[in-house]
Amino acid sequence: MIHYPYENFYAMLSSVARENPSKKVIFVEDESYSYKQFLERVDQTARALELIGIVRGDRIALIAPNGVEFVQSVFAISKLGAVTVPINTMLKNEEYRYILSDCGAKALITSSKFLKEVADLSDSIETITHTIWIDKAPKEDSQHLVLDEILSDHLHTHSPSVSQLDDTAVIFYTSGTTGHPKGAMISNRNLFSNLIGARERFDLSSRDRFIVYLPMFHSFTFSIMVILPFFIRASFVIIPSILPFSNIIKQTLLKRVTIFMGVPDIYNALIRAKLPWYFLWFNSIRCFISGGSALNEDTLNRFRSTFKRATMLEGYGLSECSPAVIINPVEKQKTLSVGLPLYGYEVKIVNDEMVELPVGESGELIIRGDCVMQGYLNNPSATEETIQNGWLRTGDIAKVDEEGYVYIVDRIKDLIISKGINIYPRQIEEQMMLLPQIKLAAVIGVNDPHSGEVPIAFVELEEGYEDATQAFIKSQLKEHLAAFKIPKTITVVESLPKTATGKVLKRVLKQGFN
Repeated sequence: MIHYPYENFYAMLSSVARENPSKKVIFVEDESYSYKQFLERVDQTARALELIGIVRGDRIALIAPNGVEFVQSVFAISKLGAVTVPINTMLKNEEYRYILSDCGAKALITSSKFLKEVADLSDSIETITHTIWIDKAPKEDSQHLVLDEILSDHLHTHSPSVSQLDDTAVIFYTSGTTGHPKGAMISNRNLFSNLIGARERFDLSSRDRFIVYLPMFHSFTFSIMVILPFFIRASFVIIPSILPFSNIIKQTLLKRVTIFMGVPDIYNALIRAKLPWYFLWFNSIRCFISGGSALNEDTLNRFRSTFKRATMLEGYGLSECSPAVIINPVEKQKTLSVGLPLYGYEVKIVNDEMVELPVGESGELIIRGDCVMQGYLNNPSATEETIQNGWLRTGDIAKVDEEGYVYIVDRIKDLIISKGINIYPRQIEEQMMLLPQIKLAAVIGVNDPHSGEVPIAFVELEEGYEDATQAFIKSQLKEHLAAFKIPKTITVVESLPKTATGKVLKRVLKQGFN
């Protein structure tokens, strides 16, 4: 039974701020904020939202860059018992319209940085009464407000937070492989279960310092890199933009970051970069965390030989599970495994009939525990399909070993069946990325009149290997893969389509084939 010390984010913040008022919690560029200073900003923001009519249960959309304004908005929304809806800042106007309409957003907090795509949203979405701009408003009227101006106008109140443990706290919209994105409703309990599990798994303390450069709207960044530091009374460094990457390296060193989270794209780039000797010698990183998709074995080995004082921990999660589920323990990692379930969570490997499979056999990974979402907003049929008897169906193919370590084999939707034989694209991709010529590979299945499906590949090449031919790559693969696994075609591209966190968008690659 998990013990939950707080009902909501705001209750957590106010408790920690009372105990550690002067401790610095946020560093962003040349500024820093103590727990007390940050709490004051949150109280002012909550009061401002209250005065424009925000009440318990209202949904507030965030289309905002990484910054203290994003974080203070989340805690202010929690204080009022409202619901945060963080949205991908890389979407287009039509996509924003769908999400804002689907969640019935009452207010939008955004930035002039996204003016082109968001300018007309408050005029066209009936439920939105106000747009709050964190920098400057495109026009000044009662509907468009500037955050700093409304903060300076209002004294905060000390009214207690009304959000309860099982109230919806956040709605994460999944990118979706088909159709419109779905809103995963995540409660305070869901998120706190993640924080408790992560604290134990990473052996975290108040001395740790995180760095946040991946987008805060992403569920893993939101939970593990933004909310978790408050839970353990630690601190974090906000990087407004991922570029230039040299600034992330600089801030990691200067701000003595101990916990560094990234995705394979970042780690692949980091290990290939010419890092200055003083960074390797003087950095304070004790733990690298990797999520989003699998690291290949070559990158893992090179990382461990380069950063000898730090531990690389791979993990697995999904927005519907708040999101972290499985992470390698600090004391024992297994290469290519995503690790063991976090405290309080159960996992099983099952067949199509939901019958558990023996150790070592591949099947669908299902999850049960306090991390499992409340359901998809406005979509009961998708909820019933995804959550069955309390178990969440992930759509991922996995296997477990004798010690309970989980290995992700592939996505069920990515599975290729050729002449009745299962082909796992991830295995082919990992083998391809062991070749020095290949920087990144993505394999998809396409229809074939003779075999049912065949694998084809798209690759990004490393610098200096631009002349690598399809025939040469195939010849290298034949030494390691069965003939039926060799991609029928290998297309070299300048850049594979990716999500904000670097995961390859295979649905984009499949367009036009099937």
